[in-house]
Amino acid sequence: MPDTSRSITLPYGSWPSPIGASDVAGGAPRLDGARFVGHPRDSGDAAYEVWWSESVPSESGRTAVFRRTPDGPEALLPPPWSVRSRVHEYGGGAWTATDEGVLLFVNAADQRIWRTVPGEEPAPLTPADGGMCFGDLTLETLPGGGARLWAVRETHGAGRTPARDIAVIPLDGSAADDAGRIVSAVAGSDFLAYPAPRGGRLAWIAWNHPDMPWDAAELRVGRIAADGTVLEHVTVAGGRTAAGPVSALQPEWTGDDELMFTADPTGRWNLHWVRFDGLAATDPESIQPGDADTGGPLWNLGTRWYTPLDDGRVVAVRTHGRDELALIDPTCGALSALETRLTSGVLVRDVRGSRVLLTGAGAQEPGGLWLLDVDARTLEALRGGVSALDPEWLPRAQAMSFPGPDGDVHAFAYPPTNPGVTGPENERPPYLVLVHGGPTAHSSGEPSLAVAFFTSRGIGVLDVNYGGSTGYGRAYRERLRGRWGIADVADVAAAARGLAAAGLADPDRIAIKGGSAGGWTVLCAVADTDVFAAGITRYGVADLRRLVEDTHDFEARYLDGLVGPLPQAEALYVSRTPLSRPETLRTPLLILQGAEDPVVPPSQAEALRDALAENGVTHAYLLFEGESHGFRRAETLVRAFEAELSFLGQVLGFDTPDVPPLPLD
Repeated sequence: MPDTSRSITLPYGSWPSPIGASDVAGGAPRLDGARFVGHPRDSGDAAYEVWWSESVPSESGRTAVFRRTPDGPEALLPPPWSVRSRVHEYGGGAWTATDEGVLLFVNAADQRIWRTVPGEEPAPLTPADGGMCFGDLTLETLPGGGARLWAVRETHGAGRTPARDIAVIPLDGSAADDAGRIVSAVAGSDFLAYPAPRGGRLAWIAWNHPDMPWDAAELRVGRIAADGTVLEHVTVAGGRTAAGPVSALQPEWTGDDELMFTADPTGRWNLHWVRFDGLAATDPESIQPGDADTGGPLWNLGTRWYTPLDDGRVVAVRTHGRDELALIDPTCGALSALETRLTSGVLVRDVRGSRVLLTGAGAQEPGGLWLLDVDARTLEALRGGVSALDPEWLPRAQAMSFPGPDGDVHAFAYPPTNPGVTGPENERPPYLVLVHGGPTAHSSGEPSLAVAFFTSRGIGVLDVNYGGSTGYGRAYRERLRGRWGIADVADVAAAARGLAAAGLADPDRIAIKGGSAGGWTVLCAVADTDVFAAGITRYGVADLRRLVEDTHDFEARYLDGLVGPLPQAEALYVSRTPLSRPETLRTPLLILQGAEDPVVPPSQAEALRDALAENGVTHAYLLFEGESHGFRRAETLVRAFEAELSFLGQVLGFDTPDVPPLPLD
């Protein structure tokens, strides 16, 4: 570590840093869900255990469930058990727990639902065959005692397109050898989410190809028969309406006859509610309209942006650029800010009384699991949320906007930050432009070791929320409609040029990095602009036609909206894909790919590698065995970050002595 008592001057990119790739790999925990488990003590002080799920990079990236103890986190499932759903490929809602401490989870290896009490061997609840996987696990407490388990079920047969329904799974294990004991409650839609049973009714969200859930999704409510089947149902809100498409999400019962949800009929996801008499519903009533989103892209099942408290108040995440938490009185729409340190990636995980479990990060707090006491106005970090690194090493995000061809482009800039080193006065720093995936994802300016890994070495980072990103309303995200590979490229190029024009970055040393959909923007940006000196793509889309042919059902029609429907738009698919015009690929590229990626298979990365080799362009291709879409293993993450730094140093012209040199072809 450099001597911080006095500053030394070194070339940007070559600053010594205490942050290694292994620190990034084992940094802020990758949290999935969290629950309160247990009953209030007789004294009424509502003492519960807190359980959560977390990826463990050092154990091949498996996801384990932990509970909090005075001695630290205790794993409730030993290896090789791993909690992960593959419904819609991205999963979500892969576990839940009873107040008695029974864990119900989807095992990643076989996609069966298992039941266990910590310390005992798990027992299966669903059969080993039948091609079924489950997600969005939801427990319903029955009025006469007992419970039943609801889930979104995806069944894969001989064809490419799986069938989906909402199912009821017996908790006594009788379906482990007899799939017929699983009750199909409701089907008839391409996709389903959020099973919410209460008072003899089931609420859920449904949508069909070619829509994605953020395009148009319906809130439906049906009457439940004694065996769990839905006898009849009505559409309450959302879908393809006369006024335009509406995305309804996250139904939550606030009473036996009162249902809350979030929807965007005005272009922002805001809270609404309806009331029922049988299946007759009132018109949806807006609770708290505003120029912020309580909602987002439903990539993972079970994602929640708000929660009703027992007394009727609502804790909601509201997003416009950054996240904020608010307390809403739905009876009058009154809103008051909940002043917390959390501003990025904030999601609601569970609630008991006035206490809420949240995941997210702050402007200076790494991601973690948090306990918010609404009445006491306290926020406690239960897992993560605190960096062992001196805050001086963490760059502060600077919200910036740049003029683009479609309007302002929003971004967060992280300048080079090292308490003991400065750059030469006559030198401007290299910058790495980050392009998030989705392309509906959103960056909120949170600190991370993944960013500090570069900024501590004198490489600035610019995280761009290009048109298509969520967090700024429907109009902003629909800038990309029909223009993927054009509008996003123009936006990231405009942001990079704006940064250089402001004197903050060396215009000749700006690189760009993205994963998945962000990898596609990287590829198009280096092919179609002269802004970027180097590109890094992680499991990135490289060929639109191959993506349509190879990808899974959830995204099989995604490109209808982003590019256009096939075969009518085939000429667009060909013209937009740089692999169709390989002569445009002249910029050095680093390609990082998982060998078992079902979303963007290795064939795309290898076609890109071959085109670069044919053109004689400097490149490197790393294929990681055992990795899927998104890297999870510690050894993979270490190798990837070290490779990225070495690649940038070689291409942009600075030394990287603390990482192994990456061989370039």
